[in-house]
Amino acid sequence: MNTKLTRGVHHVGLTVPDLDEARDFFCGVLGFDEVGGVPHYPSIFVSDGMTLLTLWRATDPASARAFDRRANIGLHHLSLAVADDAALDTVWELLRKHPQVTIDVAPCPIGPGSATRHFLVFIPGGIRMEFATPFA
Repeated sequence: MNTKLTRGVHHVGLTVPDLDEARDFFCGVLGFDEVGGVPHYPSIFVSDGMTLLTLWRATDPASARAFDRRANIGLHHLSLAVADDAALDTVWELLRKHPQVTIDVAPCPIGPGSATRHFLVFIPGGIRMEFATPFA
């Protein structure tokens, strides 16, 4: 008998300062599809076919405080899976050249002796994201 009450992540909601910038990043750079939204909030929903992200514009982006992963309770980072090392390298090449992406950790093993590789960046709007190969 399965006693687990949950079945994985349904979606992840992120507050962003600029919806157009977020759409350009997720849809234009990473190839997500825009699949919905709530115009009066305003928000957009994007998906890569496996993960649904709801992107919500901050009410007053000019006065919004950036999240500090070391000082605030909440999302430390969002990690997206890639198929393999080749896919990780492709995403790395796209993002390292992007003028609004800041590199946090360049591609490397996720831990000592691990075959799983990852890298971390801050995307436009300041959200910290990780891209990682499957656990090996």
